[in-house]
This record gives sequence, C-alpha cells and structure tokens, in this order.
Amino acid sequence: MKQIRKNVRRVLFCLCALFFLLVAYGAYSLTTSGSRWFSSSLNTFARSQRNNVIAGDLLDRSGVVLAATVDGQRVYHEDAQVRSAAVHITGDRNGNVTKSMDRVQAAYLYGFNMSFAERLRCILTGTPRKGDTVQLTVDSRLTAYVASIFPQDKAGAVVVMNYQTGEVLTEQSFPNFDPQASTVANRAMKPFINRAIDGLNAPGSTFKIVTAASAIENMADYATRAFHCDGVLQLGNRTVTDAGTNLEEGRITQHGDLNLLRAFQVSCNNTFATVALSLGDQKLRRTAEDFGFNDNFLFRDLIVENSSYPTENRTEGELAWTGAGQSALQVSPLHMCMIASAVANKGVMMEPRMLLKATSQQGAVRAEFSTRVYRRPLTESQADVLKDYMRAVVTGGTGTAAQIAGKKVCGKTGSAELDNQENTNAWFVGFLDEAASPYALAVVVEDAGGGGSVSAPIARQIFQWLLDHGYGG
Repeated sequence: MKQIRKNVRRVLFCLCALFFLLVAYGAYSLTTSGSRWFSSSLNTFARSQRNNVIAGDLLDRSGVVLAATVDGQRVYHEDAQVRSAAVHITGDRNGNVTKSMDRVQAAYLYGFNMSFAERLRCILTGTPRKGDTVQLTVDSRLTAYVASIFPQDKAGAVVVMNYQTGEVLTEQSFPNFDPQASTVANRAMKPFINRAIDGLNAPGSTFKIVTAASAIENMADYATRAFHCDGVLQLGNRTVTDAGTNLEEGRITQHGDLNLLRAFQVSCNNTFATVALSLGDQKLRRTAEDFGFNDNFLFRDLIVENSSYPTENRTEGELAWTGAGQSALQVSPLHMCMIASAVANKGVMMEPRMLLKATSQQGAVRAEFSTRVYRRPLTESQADVLKDYMRAVVTGGTGTAAQIAGKKVCGKTGSAELDNQENTNAWFVGFLDEAASPYALAVVVEDAGGGGSVSAPIARQIFQWLLDHGYGG
C-alpha cells in the first residue's frame, strides 16, 4: 500500500511539473513570438476579436496617420503614393499582406491588452471598444521617397534602419499596390509578398562581408596573405569565375595578385572562393551562424523568414561558391541590413524594431520602444577592419556610385545569379559612418544587373535624403 502511495505521489509530481512547464512555455512563447500567433490565420479568436473591436490607428514616427478605421472600414493615408509605398508595412484592406503591422501589432490594435475595467467601461457606457493607437518607427516621407526612385518595372526591396537602436525607418517591397484598391495589377510579379522580410535569395557578393569576417577571425595572416586571380578556378564540375567573364566568348576577368582588402574592394570571386576553401566549411558556417544564419528569428515586431547557410552537398565547388555568396545561401534584405549594421555598430547586431509606442484611447502608454541586442558576431577590432574594407569599396572599388561628398559611406555591392533570370539581382548593403547619422540600408533590385551600377546609386540617394531631412548633419 505504501508503495502505491509513493507511486501516486510520483505521478502527481510529474503531472504538476509537466503542467508548470506547459504554462512556462506558453508564457515564453507569447513573450518571444506572440506576434506570430496574433498574425496567424489559424488564430480564430483573433479573427473574431477583429469583428467586435474598432481597430486602432497606425501612425508613423512623426504622428502621420498611415491607417485608421472609418465607418467600420480600414482606410489608409490620403496620398495614394504614400499608402502604396507603405502597403507592406501597414497591410491592405483585403488582408493580402499577411505579415503587416496590422497583423503583427494586432494585440494592441484590436484591444487584446485592454484591462477588465476598460472593457467594463465600454459595456456600461455603450461605447464601442476601440483598440490602441500604435506609433511605428517608420518615416512615411522616406517611404514615399524610396518608392519614387525605385525602378518602376522591377521587383525588389529596400530596408533602412538605425544601426545603434534597431529602429526600422522603412522596409519596403516592390512592386507595391494601393491597399484600398479593389483590383491589383502586376499579380505575376507577386506584389503581396513582402520581399524585405520574405524574399530569400542568394546574397551574392554582399556575403563576402561574412567570409571576410571569418578570415579575420581564423586566419592569422589575413592582412598579409597573397592571393592570385587568373579569372578561372575549376573545382570538379564547378567553375568559379568573376563578373564580366564569358568562357564561351573567351572573355575572362582577371585581378592578378592582390590581398584580402583589395579582393574585397574589387569583389574578386576567385579570391573569396580560395578563402572559403582555406577556412573549410565548418569555420565559415560557424561565422555565418554567428551572424544569424540558420537561426530561428523571433523578433518582437517583425516576422522574418530565416536565413540559411547550406548544410548538404558541401563539395569543394559548393564551398567555394558559398564563400563568394552563391551556392545554396538564402537570406532576406532585412537580415543583410542587420549584418551591415553589426559592422557599423562595433560588432553589435541589434534586434530590428518597428514599435515606437502603443497608447490606449484614454492616453495610457501600453508599450514603448526599447532596444535589445540580438547578437555580437564581431569584436570591435574585427568590426573596425571590416568597416575599413567597406569604406574602400565606396572610395575606390565596386561601390563608388554610393559616394557622398564629405561623408563616410561604407558598403558592399553584390550581383547574385539566379536560375531563370536574364540578369543578376543587384545588391548594395552599407551604412553611414557618421556619429550623427547612424543609418544602414540594404537595397536589392531583382533581375536588374550589377549592384554597383544599379543599387549603389539608389543607396546614395537614400543616404542623401536622410542627411537632408533631419537624420544628422
């Protein structure tokens, strides 16, 4: 009998422990990834709540109304250019943009955080319940400007963020569309996808930031080691070549003798393939994972697709192309902006944030902006070396089109090859190395050509706009 009692107590203890763990996991999940649950189409309670609550307003960082509810219908900024430019941020009337702030901030916008007293007051006064007002970190003026300079016939994305705080000033996807329109054009170009956070593609030579970081950490002679590029590196059935090479026409781009800095400046694929082979897959993967590859992004304000460093088919040819930014690498523009931000921010990668403030209808502040460090992939000294490398790209390398007179612009270009495209995806990631203007960006224009000729000029215009509109001297 005593043994039975002991067994019963053990079972009860185990059940209580399991219940406690379940509650703890639920609390942890809501804290770390509650936005995913609120935005999920599987959340039937959230859907029903939306029918019973007047959605709160979405404001930009200056208080400009981006979205509001009028006569039971969601309406957006009065200027069609602004509301179209911001559609992947705000969402649309028909719910086609699934990871918009209208979804991600649903806990505030639809009154999930209202107290019992607030709910009771609405019942007693007969006042319809209205959700909180959510102020975002984004700048609607910048958003409209970016849309005005982005190539109108191309798909792509732009992300701009404060690399010291993580504030996202804009994250835009192209093509966009009017969130109030009954019909949407360019459906073949998949306008409902937010390419800034969901557009996973090869990063091209922008990944050389990561490869260079791995070399700086793991190769004692990285600064003095000599490399030679004769334009072609044959590894099994894979051939590493540089931009401008066409073997069928006998045209080969050669960089000759160079060091790592010069290879980074001119974006030499052969050198970075050689570096990757010298490092080995394990070390290069470890550095990539330090930067967030293969991690499960659980950000508070954004639902971002996870970036991946390949773990299968790791032949010499695949490893070599990984070092140059191709192979099976997959990354979003937002993540590449974060990587550039870490270099600018002394090796510290901040969590991207879009919530500036959430305020109840009575004026009570529910939530305010706060910073959070996501990772520290670099030491400060390593970040300083990479900053010099990225500065050299803009002053005398592939990114000279991003230069601004009197300002320190740092960056890395990329031209990523994708199957079934006539042209490469044009990338530029970079930042202003200015104390009063701590801003980083990522620009990708799909099927457009070279990053230096297509995306670097767009980056320069965005940086100039920031400098001219109150974001530093």
